[in-house]
Amino acid sequence: MLKEIRNGLVVIIGAALIAAGFNLFLVPHQLLSGGVSGLSMLVNYMTPINLSLLYFAFNIPLLIAGLFLLGRRFILLSILSVVCVTWFVAIIPNKGVATDNILSAVFGGALVGLGSGISFRAGGSSGGFDILGSIVTRYRDFPIGNVLVGMNALVVLAMGYINQDWNLVLASILSLYITGKVLDFIHVGHIKITVYIITNESQALLERLLTHPRGVTLIKTEGAFSHKEKDMLMTVTTMYELAELREIIKSTDPSAFVNIVETVGVMGAFRRR
Repeated sequence: MLKEIRNGLVVIIGAALIAAGFNLFLVPHQLLSGGVSGLSMLVNYMTPINLSLLYFAFNIPLLIAGLFLLGRRFILLSILSVVCVTWFVAIIPNKGVATDNILSAVFGGALVGLGSGISFRAGGSSGGFDILGSIVTRYRDFPIGNVLVGMNALVVLAMGYINQDWNLVLASILSLYITGKVLDFIHVGHIKITVYIITNESQALLERLLTHPRGVTLIKTEGAFSHKEKDMLMTVTTMYELAELREIIKSTDPSAFVNIVETVGVMGAFRRR
Protein backbone atom coordinates (compact mmCIF):
# COMPACT_ATOMS: atom_id res chain seq x y z
CA MET A 1 0.00 0.00 0.00
CA LEU A 2 2.79 2.42 0.93
CA LYS A 3 4.58 1.57 -2.32
CA GLU A 4 1.47 2.39 -4.35
CA ILE A 5 1.06 5.70 -2.52
CA ARG A 6 4.71 6.51 -3.22
CA ASN A 7 4.31 5.62 -6.90
CA GLY A 8 1.21 7.81 -7.09
CA LEU A 9 3.11 10.75 -5.60
CA VAL A 10 5.97 10.21 -8.08
CA VAL A 11 3.50 10.23 -10.99
CA ILE A 12 1.97 13.50 -9.68
CA ILE A 13 5.45 15.08 -9.48
CA GLY A 14 6.16 13.86 -13.01
CA ALA A 15 2.90 15.41 -14.20
CA ALA A 16 3.86 18.74 -12.62
CA LEU A 17 7.23 18.68 -14.44
CA ILE A 18 5.54 17.90 -17.77
CA ALA A 19 3.01 20.71 -17.36
CA ALA A 20 5.81 23.13 -16.35
CA GLY A 21 7.71 22.18 -19.50
CA PHE A 22 4.59 22.94 -21.54
CA ASN A 23 3.48 26.23 -19.99
CA LEU A 24 6.83 27.76 -19.01
CA PHE A 25 8.89 26.86 -22.09
CA LEU A 26 7.11 25.30 -25.08
CA VAL A 27 3.64 26.85 -25.37
CA PRO A 28 4.73 30.52 -24.97
CA HIS A 29 6.94 30.09 -28.06
CA GLN A 30 4.39 27.95 -29.93
CA LEU A 31 6.75 24.96 -29.87
CA LEU A 32 5.45 21.40 -29.91
CA SER A 33 6.12 18.57 -27.52
CA GLY A 34 5.04 15.90 -30.01
CA GLY A 35 2.54 13.08 -29.82
CA VAL A 36 -0.85 13.69 -28.23
CA SER A 37 0.44 16.70 -26.29
CA GLY A 38 1.90 18.13 -29.51
CA LEU A 39 -1.35 17.46 -31.35
CA SER A 40 -3.21 19.23 -28.54
CA MET A 41 -0.84 22.20 -28.77
CA LEU A 42 -1.18 22.36 -32.56
CA VAL A 43 -4.99 22.46 -32.34
CA ASN A 44 -4.76 24.98 -29.47
CA TYR A 45 -2.55 27.32 -31.52
CA MET A 46 -5.12 27.33 -34.35
CA THR A 47 -8.34 27.40 -32.31
CA PRO A 48 -9.61 28.98 -29.06
CA ILE A 49 -10.08 25.54 -27.45
CA ASN A 50 -8.34 25.19 -24.08
CA LEU A 51 -5.08 23.16 -24.15
CA SER A 52 -5.85 21.18 -21.00
CA LEU A 53 -9.24 20.13 -22.42
CA LEU A 54 -7.68 19.02 -25.70
CA TYR A 55 -4.95 17.07 -23.91
CA PHE A 56 -7.48 15.20 -21.79
CA ALA A 57 -9.86 14.45 -24.70
CA PHE A 58 -7.15 13.14 -27.04
CA ASN A 59 -5.81 10.82 -24.34
CA ILE A 60 -9.10 9.02 -23.64
CA PRO A 61 -9.04 6.55 -26.60
CA LEU A 62 -5.37 5.69 -26.02
CA LEU A 63 -5.99 5.01 -22.34
CA ILE A 64 -8.85 2.68 -23.28
CA ALA A 65 -6.62 0.81 -25.76
CA GLY A 66 -3.83 0.58 -23.19
CA LEU A 67 -6.21 -0.93 -20.64
CA PHE A 68 -6.58 -4.03 -22.83
CA LEU A 69 -2.93 -4.31 -23.92
CA LEU A 70 -0.83 -3.05 -21.01
CA GLY A 71 -2.65 -3.96 -17.82
CA ARG A 72 -4.81 -2.32 -15.22
CA ARG A 73 -2.10 -1.00 -12.86
CA PHE A 74 -0.12 0.70 -15.66
CA ILE A 75 -3.23 2.38 -17.03
CA LEU A 76 -4.51 3.48 -13.62
CA LEU A 77 -1.21 5.28 -12.99
CA SER A 78 -1.33 6.68 -16.53
CA ILE A 79 -4.88 7.97 -15.92
CA LEU A 80 -3.60 9.65 -12.75
CA SER A 81 -0.82 11.26 -14.78
CA VAL A 82 -3.17 12.47 -17.54
CA VAL A 83 -5.61 13.95 -15.01
CA CYS A 84 -2.80 15.67 -13.10
CA VAL A 85 -1.13 17.03 -16.26
CA THR A 86 -4.53 18.38 -17.35
CA TRP A 87 -4.96 20.08 -13.97
CA PHE A 88 -1.42 21.47 -13.78
CA VAL A 89 -1.63 22.83 -17.34
CA ALA A 90 -4.82 24.65 -16.30
CA ILE A 91 -3.26 26.25 -13.19
CA ILE A 92 0.40 26.92 -14.17
CA PRO A 93 0.68 30.38 -15.78
CA ASN A 94 1.36 30.31 -19.50
CA LYS A 95 4.39 32.58 -19.24
CA GLY A 96 7.74 31.99 -20.93
CA VAL A 97 10.76 31.76 -18.64
CA ALA A 98 13.23 32.25 -21.52
CA THR A 99 12.89 34.55 -24.52
CA ASP A 100 15.05 32.40 -26.81
CA ASN A 101 13.40 29.59 -28.81
CA ILE A 102 16.42 27.27 -28.56
CA LEU A 103 16.78 27.62 -24.79
CA SER A 104 13.05 27.07 -24.39
CA ALA A 105 13.21 23.96 -26.58
CA VAL A 106 16.12 22.50 -24.58
CA PHE A 107 14.76 23.14 -21.10
CA GLY A 108 11.15 22.42 -22.04
CA GLY A 109 12.17 19.13 -23.62
CA ALA A 110 14.29 18.22 -20.59
CA LEU A 111 11.41 18.87 -18.17
CA VAL A 112 8.96 16.82 -20.26
CA GLY A 113 11.49 13.97 -20.54
CA LEU A 114 12.20 14.07 -16.81
CA GLY A 115 8.50 14.04 -15.95
CA SER A 116 7.73 11.21 -18.37
CA GLY A 117 10.77 9.23 -17.22
CA ILE A 118 9.91 9.24 -13.53
CA SER A 119 6.30 8.34 -14.41
CA PHE A 120 7.61 5.28 -16.27
CA ARG A 121 9.90 4.39 -13.36
CA ALA A 122 6.88 4.45 -11.05
CA GLY A 123 5.11 1.99 -13.33
CA GLY A 124 2.87 4.31 -15.33
CA SER A 125 3.24 6.78 -18.17
CA SER A 126 2.26 10.33 -19.04
CA GLY A 127 -0.37 9.06 -21.46
CA GLY A 128 -0.57 9.85 -25.17
CA PHE A 129 2.07 8.33 -27.41
CA ASP A 130 3.85 7.07 -24.27
CA ILE A 131 1.18 4.36 -24.21
CA LEU A 132 1.84 3.45 -27.85
CA GLY A 133 5.57 3.47 -27.11
CA SER A 134 4.99 1.15 -24.15
CA ILE A 135 3.06 -1.26 -26.36
CA VAL A 136 5.93 -1.36 -28.86
CA THR A 137 8.66 -1.84 -26.22
CA ARG A 138 6.60 -4.47 -24.40
CA TYR A 139 7.08 -6.76 -27.43
CA ARG A 140 10.27 -5.38 -28.98
CA ASP A 141 13.54 -4.35 -27.28
CA PHE A 142 13.63 -0.77 -28.54
CA PRO A 143 14.61 2.18 -26.33
CA ILE A 144 11.29 3.82 -25.55
CA GLY A 145 12.70 7.33 -26.07
CA ASN A 146 13.66 6.46 -29.65
CA VAL A 147 10.20 5.02 -30.31
CA LEU A 148 8.53 8.18 -29.01
CA VAL A 149 10.81 10.49 -30.99
CA GLY A 150 9.91 8.65 -34.20
CA MET A 151 6.17 8.88 -33.58
CA ASN A 152 6.28 12.44 -32.29
CA ALA A 153 8.28 13.68 -35.28
CA LEU A 154 5.22 13.06 -37.47
CA VAL A 155 3.24 15.62 -35.47
CA VAL A 156 6.04 18.20 -35.71
CA LEU A 157 6.31 17.72 -39.47
CA ALA A 158 2.54 18.29 -39.70
CA MET A 159 3.08 21.63 -37.97
CA GLY A 160 5.68 22.62 -40.57
CA TYR A 161 3.31 21.68 -43.38
CA ILE A 162 0.47 23.73 -41.88
CA ASN A 163 2.18 26.96 -40.81
CA GLN A 164 5.38 26.82 -42.92
CA ASP A 165 7.50 28.19 -40.02
CA TRP A 166 10.47 25.85 -40.16
CA ASN A 167 12.35 27.68 -37.41
CA LEU A 168 9.67 26.53 -34.98
CA VAL A 169 9.74 23.05 -36.52
CA LEU A 170 13.49 22.71 -36.04
CA ALA A 171 13.29 24.00 -32.46
CA SER A 172 10.47 21.54 -31.76
CA ILE A 173 12.54 18.66 -33.18
CA LEU A 174 15.37 19.69 -30.84
CA SER A 175 12.92 19.64 -27.95
CA LEU A 176 11.76 16.14 -28.93
CA TYR A 177 15.35 14.90 -29.15
CA ILE A 178 16.15 16.22 -25.68
CA THR A 179 12.94 14.69 -24.31
CA GLY A 180 13.83 11.27 -25.76
CA LYS A 181 17.40 11.32 -24.45
CA VAL A 182 16.37 12.38 -20.93
CA LEU A 183 13.61 9.74 -20.93
CA ASP A 184 16.00 6.95 -21.97
CA PHE A 185 18.52 8.09 -19.33
CA ILE A 186 15.90 7.67 -16.58
CA HIS A 187 13.82 4.78 -17.94
CA VAL A 188 16.38 1.99 -18.49
CA GLY A 189 14.05 -1.03 -18.57
CA HIS A 190 15.07 -1.84 -22.18
CA ILE A 191 18.76 -2.38 -21.22
CA LYS A 192 19.38 -6.06 -20.53
CA ILE A 193 22.03 -7.30 -18.11
CA THR A 194 23.47 -10.82 -17.72
CA VAL A 195 24.66 -11.58 -14.17
CA TYR A 196 26.99 -14.48 -13.36
CA ILE A 197 27.18 -15.33 -9.63
CA ILE A 198 29.74 -17.79 -8.27
CA THR A 199 28.64 -18.62 -4.74
CA ASN A 200 28.76 -21.11 -1.88
CA GLU A 201 25.18 -20.17 -0.94
CA SER A 202 23.46 -21.24 -4.14
CA GLN A 203 20.31 -22.65 -2.51
CA ALA A 204 19.75 -19.59 -0.33
CA LEU A 205 20.26 -17.31 -3.35
CA LEU A 206 17.97 -19.40 -5.53
CA GLU A 207 15.18 -19.20 -2.96
CA ARG A 208 15.31 -15.40 -3.10
CA LEU A 209 15.94 -15.02 -6.83
CA LEU A 210 13.16 -17.36 -7.90
CA THR A 211 10.56 -15.33 -6.02
CA HIS A 212 10.92 -12.82 -8.88
CA PRO A 213 9.66 -13.62 -12.40
CA ARG A 214 13.16 -14.23 -13.78
CA GLY A 215 14.73 -17.48 -14.93
CA VAL A 216 17.95 -18.61 -13.25
CA THR A 217 20.37 -21.22 -14.64
CA LEU A 218 22.56 -23.22 -12.24
CA ILE A 219 25.95 -24.25 -13.67
CA LYS A 220 28.48 -26.48 -11.92
CA THR A 221 32.00 -25.00 -12.00
CA GLU A 222 35.47 -25.89 -10.77
CA GLY A 223 38.18 -23.48 -9.69
CA ALA A 224 41.22 -23.77 -11.95
CA PHE A 225 43.66 -23.24 -9.05
CA SER A 226 41.82 -24.75 -6.06
CA HIS A 227 39.95 -27.48 -8.00
CA LYS A 228 37.01 -26.91 -5.66
CA GLU A 229 33.53 -27.29 -7.06
CA LYS A 230 31.21 -24.30 -6.84
CA ASP A 231 27.84 -23.33 -8.25
CA MET A 232 27.46 -20.51 -10.74
CA LEU A 233 24.06 -18.91 -11.14
CA MET A 234 23.29 -17.07 -14.37
CA THR A 235 20.32 -14.78 -14.88
CA VAL A 236 19.28 -12.08 -17.35
CA THR A 237 17.57 -9.04 -15.91
CA THR A 238 17.17 -5.34 -16.71
CA MET A 239 19.27 -2.37 -15.66
CA TYR A 240 16.23 -1.10 -13.77
CA GLU A 241 16.19 -4.23 -11.55
CA LEU A 242 19.97 -4.49 -11.12
CA ALA A 243 20.12 -2.48 -7.87
CA GLU A 244 17.62 -4.82 -6.22
CA LEU A 245 19.56 -7.87 -7.46
CA ARG A 246 22.80 -6.47 -6.00
CA GLU A 247 21.13 -6.10 -2.61
CA ILE A 248 19.85 -9.69 -2.71
CA ILE A 249 23.33 -11.04 -3.50
CA LYS A 250 25.09 -8.83 -0.95
CA SER A 251 22.73 -9.76 1.90
CA THR A 252 22.71 -13.50 1.06
CA ASP A 253 26.38 -14.11 0.22
CA PRO A 254 28.69 -11.09 0.66
CA SER A 255 31.70 -13.16 -0.54
CA ALA A 256 30.08 -14.18 -3.84
CA PHE A 257 31.99 -13.39 -7.04
CA VAL A 258 29.69 -11.51 -9.42
CA ASN A 259 30.29 -10.69 -13.08
CA ILE A 260 27.82 -8.23 -14.64
CA VAL A 261 27.74 -7.97 -18.44
CA GLU A 262 25.55 -5.76 -20.62
CA THR A 263 23.57 -7.95 -23.02
CA VAL A 264 23.28 -7.01 -26.69
CA GLY A 265 20.06 -8.95 -27.28
CA VAL A 266 17.80 -11.64 -25.88
CA MET A 267 15.96 -14.38 -27.74
CA GLY A 268 13.43 -16.81 -26.31
CA ALA A 269 11.18 -16.59 -23.27
CA PHE A 270 12.32 -13.39 -21.57
CA ARG A 271 9.70 -11.62 -19.48
CA ARG A 272 9.51 -7.89 -20.26
CA ARG A 273 8.21 -5.40 -17.71
